[in-house]
Amino acid sequence: MPIHDRGYRRYAGHRVAGGRAWLVIARTGVRTMLGRRWFVALLLLSWVPFLVRTVQIYAATNLPQVQFLAPTADTFRQFLGQQGVFLFFVTVYAGAGLIANDRRANALQLYLSKPLTRTEYVVGKLTTLLAFLLLVTWVPAMLLLVVQVLFAGNFVFLRENIHLVPSITLLAFIEALVYAIAMLALSSLSRSSRYVGILYAGLLFFTQAITVVLRVVTGNSTLAWLSLTNSLEQLGNALFRLPARYDAPLLLCLLTIVVVAVASGLVIERRVRGVEVVT
Repeated sequence: MPIHDRGYRRYAGHRVAGGRAWLVIARTGVRTMLGRRWFVALLLLSWVPFLVRTVQIYAATNLPQVQFLAPTADTFRQFLGQQGVFLFFVTVYAGAGLIANDRRANALQLYLSKPLTRTEYVVGKLTTLLAFLLLVTWVPAMLLLVVQVLFAGNFVFLRENIHLVPSITLLAFIEALVYAIAMLALSSLSRSSRYVGILYAGLLFFTQAITVVLRVVTGNSTLAWLSLTNSLEQLGNALFRLPARYDAPLLLCLLTIVVVAVASGLVIERRVRGVEVVT
């Protein structure tokens, strides 16, 4: 069969700018999770406290008999604290398999053999989890502020508590980022998403249980900083200008948060590679 040489031709396709591959990973991850009914049901359930708080604000605004329900800065802090349960389950459900599933299918080699850097891969996975975590914390909390303004018909509460905007934003983003990067680190250590979920739950509950025991033994909560959850709670109260929940120094709580984030980042840097690392 003769071969016809057609010679050199210019590339007629569309050249995509570099550095955007993480968006593809993030979009794919979000679509995949939204295609799971149980996960969507969990997201909807996480918004029930928002509806309850909305009714509370409406009643306090329109019914003089229930003025004791009037929102304060502590109301929004309590709301974010209540969302911690959903934050945990969403982190486990959406994050446990983000890297573990790719490792089980040997997909890391496929990902990183393309014009895709490790940073883009990690950022894409991280963005997927962050999107859902902020959807159950920051988004409803900010909407509650909007609801309060709409029901009150004025900006008096918002002007008097303008610090709530940065407080809600900082706490929600710090919690989401720390939990997300910790989950990605654990996910990179195993090929089983179930094992990762158990390991994540064990680490959080075990460290918290230790601080409870130490509190009973010592009679104070000075060592609460040993738990990541307690450290984030202490930071949250400080951001909302509320009394400290524990006796632990805020500086040590901040150090715990930073150490967990940095250690998780180092684990991810070590484990997310195109070639399997044998240790």
